[in-house]
Amino acid sequence: MVVAVVSFSLRRAGPVQFPLGKEAPIRTWNLALVGFGNVGKAFVRLLIDKRAVLRRDYDVECRLTGLASRRLGWLAEPEGFDPAALLEAGPPAPVAGGPQNVREWLAAARADVLLEASSLNRRTGQPAIEHLHAALEAGAHAVSANKGPVVHAYRELRNLAREKGRRFLFESTVMDGTPIFSLFPHALPAVEIRGFRGIMNSTTNVILTEMERGLDFDRAVRKAQEIGVAETDPSDDVDGWDAAVKVAALAIVLMGEPITLDQVDRTGIRSLSPEEVRAARAEGLRYRLICRAERTPQGLRASVRPEKLPLSDPLALLEGTTSALRFDLDVFGLSIIEHKAGVVATAYGLFADFLRATTLRS
Repeated sequence: MVVAVVSFSLRRAGPVQFPLGKEAPIRTWNLALVGFGNVGKAFVRLLIDKRAVLRRDYDVECRLTGLASRRLGWLAEPEGFDPAALLEAGPPAPVAGGPQNVREWLAAARADVLLEASSLNRRTGQPAIEHLHAALEAGAHAVSANKGPVVHAYRELRNLAREKGRRFLFESTVMDGTPIFSLFPHALPAVEIRGFRGIMNSTTNVILTEMERGLDFDRAVRKAQEIGVAETDPSDDVDGWDAAVKVAALAIVLMGEPITLDQVDRTGIRSLSPEEVRAARAEGLRYRLICRAERTPQGLRASVRPEKLPLSDPLALLEGTTSALRFDLDVFGLSIIEHKAGVVATAYGLFADFLRATTLRS
């Protein structure tokens, strides 16, 4: 786990009138980024690449004011780290007498926004929950790319954010930067979600496609790892855990169902043989790991399992890192496809949530 703190300047939310010929004032925000792996580094690159756009359109200036990791401890630099040097040379050495925990670090970094991008702990959601809780208690907005806090502490963190007059946002947790969670309250107010169906794990897409092409399971996993889709330990993906956590997060937030991870009926793709996958393809069918949730008279039914889909099903055509969701609403159906997303898309979700938290009203 690595943590970085970034400082920004933004217009305040809401329309503001300024005298003719005068520019809008600049406000500085300190951002605390938890996790400096691929997503964290991509986020810092976005801050650099979009600096001119942010200044022009949002009156934003950027400076990094803190950094932390398990290896380095908690680092804070109120005058700001150089983000380009951070990416090129790596984090600086720790300083004696610095912060020893997340609360001390948030105070030393003067954080206004925490961005949580540490690794998922699907069993407890920790320590990400603690990081977000500490930020909200300190009066900072809390933004997460980590699914654990949404599944294990959504209502607690949401209520704390409201109590503190701050935002708890988590767009990157499902389908990366695609606006799933932010879409409904803003663009689709008062709709009822009766259910959803989709593909939300790209690793299994790659593995199943490679098995269709002749590879055995282990070689297909290695292929997914080589192209940067699968983790060194792909268990969460191939056993359906990653998809199940996403199903639970969507059900909890968008459908208002207090579901637990254990209530998602989960079957991964590990038991599928290459022969089964290729036989289905020969029949004009394709195996895909399908995520579902639907309201029934008996309550919410949620599942993750491999299914044989006809080629006429749009989900059967998805390959690689492309994901899709179809929502069954009380007023119409809605399908959303994210094409060939990567780590930059996840980082963009954090970036967009930062702007939502600091420039948009609830």
